[in-house]
Amino acid sequence: MSADLTRRSILASLAATAVLPAIARAQSVPVPAPSSARAAEKITIDARPVPAFNTRDPQQTRFGSLQYRSGLILSSQSRDFGGVSALRLDDKGERFVALSDKGMWFTGRIAYGGAIMTGIVDAEAAPILGADGKPLEARGWYDSESLALEDGIAYVGFERVHQIVKFDFGRDGVLARGEPVAQPVGMRRLPDNKSLESLVLVSKEKFKSSPLAGMLLAISERGLDSAGNIQCWIIGGKPPATFGIRRTLKYDISDAGLLPSGDLLLLERKFSLFGDTGIRIRRIPLAQVVPNAVVDGPTIFEADLGYEIDNFEGIDTHVTESGDTVITLVSDNNFSMLQRTLLMQFVLVE
Repeated sequence: MSADLTRRSILASLAATAVLPAIARAQSVPVPAPSSARAAEKITIDARPVPAFNTRDPQQTRFGSLQYRSGLILSSQSRDFGGVSALRLDDKGERFVALSDKGMWFTGRIAYGGAIMTGIVDAEAAPILGADGKPLEARGWYDSESLALEDGIAYVGFERVHQIVKFDFGRDGVLARGEPVAQPVGMRRLPDNKSLESLVLVSKEKFKSSPLAGMLLAISERGLDSAGNIQCWIIGGKPPATFGIRRTLKYDISDAGLLPSGDLLLLERKFSLFGDTGIRIRRIPLAQVVPNAVVDGPTIFEADLGYEIDNFEGIDTHVTESGDTVITLVSDNNFSMLQRTLLMQFVLVE
């Protein structure tokens, strides 16, 4: 039995007991990072290429509406690195801001050889700080699962406390101090480990005609309403409104992002002790997202353990100079030797 198959078997068998825990595309990641961000600890992230997404047929490159571009397996000697639960890229798909579910910021740059990712450079790590300047992890706000970043303002969702925290990232970088956002009605009743998993900030500039322009969408992982739909909130109006996402085939939502067209991409996953484990991406027109609606959309990508997948928790998009829409996925290794931090890119084939 190959090492790869052994890893997949172990991952499937532990799915029911492992903690397998997060948003619009980041159109405005500060470039370069502000001087305060340079006070973070520099770390080295090693990268090993993933030549094919389908190990059974390395020549296959098309998967649903996506075409495989490149992938990396990331690792580091830094004890802080791992548990990556959200990722935001700049417009070029190079500089990134990410966070771990243990209350850490990661920043850096993806290096490319042509269209192929080759490594991570200029990487730094720093704790996410509260209003008092102390790490939020110290007060038990460590399960940071979701990130939205637009025009220098960052929002981070903390799952177990059902709290969203706002940061002036453009001014202070990773030394920004967070200010809690008032909880919408009903959010505090979300399940502790199936709570805030995705934040989507709808750009005022890029989606001027949308009624959601400037709004923050907060999406739970598996906080279900009485009809079994996934609970979500529209924050920024007065008062905040709710909407639902139809849950199907036992998938939970792990992140979301916006395409330049305005469509919402939902990254979803499911794990089972009996092998029903996989990921998928659904595409939903943003226009469907209105107060009290229940939205749904077609699956454009789906993969099981026969492919190079892991616990994918982050999704973002950018458009290349040639006009390709690139979708980037990142996985959370849960700081486990049995899992990997995968960074993968696909091109959307319309």
